[in-house]
Amino acid sequence: MKIDYKSFNLELKNTFTISHGSRDYQPTLIVVLSDSGYTGYGEAAATVYYGVSVEKMIASIRSVEPIIAENIQKTPEELWELTFPHLKNDPFAQCALDMAMHDLHGKRNGQPLYKMWGLDNSRVPLTNYTIGIDTVENMVKKIREFPWPLYKIKLGTDDDIAIVKELRKHTDSIFRLDANAAWTAEQAIGNSEALKDLNVEFLEQPLNPKDTLGMEALYKHSRLPVIADESCIVEADVEKCAPYFHGVNIKLTKCGGLTPGRRMIKKARELGLKVMVGCMTESTVSMSAIGQLLPMLDYVDMDGALLIRNDIADGVKVYDGKVHYPNRNGTGAKLFKFE
Repeated sequence: MKIDYKSFNLELKNTFTISHGSRDYQPTLIVVLSDSGYTGYGEAAATVYYGVSVEKMIASIRSVEPIIAENIQKTPEELWELTFPHLKNDPFAQCALDMAMHDLHGKRNGQPLYKMWGLDNSRVPLTNYTIGIDTVENMVKKIREFPWPLYKIKLGTDDDIAIVKELRKHTDSIFRLDANAAWTAEQAIGNSEALKDLNVEFLEQPLNPKDTLGMEALYKHSRLPVIADESCIVEADVEKCAPYFHGVNIKLTKCGGLTPGRRMIKKARELGLKVMVGCMTESTVSMSAIGQLLPMLDYVDMDGALLIRNDIADGVKVYDGKVHYPNRNGTGAKLFKFE
């Protein structure tokens, strides 16, 4: 068994702005896990506003390398349980390791993960393409540069409704609106009324996760479905979200990987919630892992590789309005620079 760590700066095609801040590049960690002639790849973005760094993630995984080596022949789920007590405070590192282990496991068993899970990928949801907060002129320019049937529009300004109305003049594509918890309940309810006739599919996390009274009011009075994001981080959050949201957006890095992510999907289904899986700014390594989950989802946000100039891997790709799966096992990811 061998573990290597590769770090990259993913260069964004455009300065990416959300309510948390702006960035032009995104550091990311690739975990390369090898055993018995097979190699698995995992990824987690070093996201500053979650207090995550490449160095911290590497240190976390190195602390459990003896556990990994001793249990490398076990299933990804078994290894996750063994390492979780040591990595529970670093879910991004847990995600990168779990993703690599899943990829390795699929390759050892000679199948893509979705087939191992008994899923049919003939009909899967298409990702949205994210338009970050910017001047309206630049947001329109981004839409024109990347024609797509489905956009996620990042909001959280004083002029959000005016922005959506202006963007609507330039495309008939479906909009999903993500305010990143920047609205009040009163704003969100009023905005939902204004937006319901503008071909908006849903509102993603418009309120602060701590505003339970506001979320209750919005759930009752919103004219659009409301999807949890910042309110749905770990497995226990799914049940907590059920009274306040119509669906949940699951981020693999936040919950700790494919292992808990699949359990969260199952729980959301049991509760009658719509299910979305989202991404950070990551490469095709992460997008390929998300791609294995697509048959289980209603919505997906896996545009990470579409937003960067220097993708580092081949794998599950999105182009021509479709999801394209490689003829490879595991997640299907393959680093450009090391194979």
